[in-house]
Amino acid sequence: MQFKDYYEILGVKPDASDAEIKSAYRRLARKYHPDVSKESSAEEKFKAVNEAYEALKDPSRRRAYDQLRAGGYRAGDEFRGPPPNWQGGAADFDFGDVGGHEDFSDFFESLFGRMGARAARGPRRGRDLHAEIAIPLETAYHGGSERISLRDGGGDRTLDVRIPAGIRPGQQIRLVGQGYAGANGGPAGDLLLEIHFRDDGRFTLDGRNVLLTLPVSPWEAALGATVPVPTLGGTVELRIPPGSDTGRKLRLRGRGWPGATPGDQIVTLQVRTPKAETAGQKALYEKMANEFDFDPRA
Repeated sequence: MQFKDYYEILGVKPDASDAEIKSAYRRLARKYHPDVSKESSAEEKFKAVNEAYEALKDPSRRRAYDQLRAGGYRAGDEFRGPPPNWQGGAADFDFGDVGGHEDFSDFFESLFGRMGARAARGPRRGRDLHAEIAIPLETAYHGGSERISLRDGGGDRTLDVRIPAGIRPGQQIRLVGQGYAGANGGPAGDLLLEIHFRDDGRFTLDGRNVLLTLPVSPWEAALGATVPVPTLGGTVELRIPPGSDTGRKLRLRGRGWPGATPGDQIVTLQVRTPKAETAGQKALYEKMANEFDFDPRA
């Protein structure tokens, strides 16, 4: 049995903070998740990352591991098990929330309790499964249902996920009982889905404000106009003040992201100039050039 350097597996220093360890775990779990990674060894790396995080996320387990590691062990060293007086055996920890022990190495089991000792504890809840999904912005705004496909230890499966209206990027949806299977008759863990938004092409979310770039004609910008503007809640009419220019920002209050205090929609004008393709159109541009004493570079 070889010693495992859990800090090395996560790519963090031994004095890394809990937040740094969690951040490294989430980054690597996303990178090597079997549903995402194309690497041939992704599944093994995914299991190794999960095991390392399981060992280091709990302060008691981490202290015990650090004591052992301080004895000079390095990754790959021959390891015959912790010394008899080592204060880190299975009796020191509650593995009721760990589950899924079949994914852990003999090294982990030798430190924190072997399968037989843990089996004696009775039914155990399975581990939670973490995944990410990208959903359309409009689905997140209105709420709805999104069908997702997952591949885990139980094989491929498809789930219909209810999306609550107004969910924000980075928030999680918990699907009870859709995680890893329990042991000894214990319940399955939960599936935690972290929400991300697909690129919309029109709308961009900035906090609770929704941003939109709106093309307008030169005469609408110069003379003013009332034009239809798309919002996530439907089309509304927007008044463009006379003398507007590219880059001018107009605010539609309450038309942003829903919530106790809804955000606004910020509309940025973009003046688009039509091409002069006919003789009459060219003559009109020439007349404008003569009528206006205007230098856009002044």
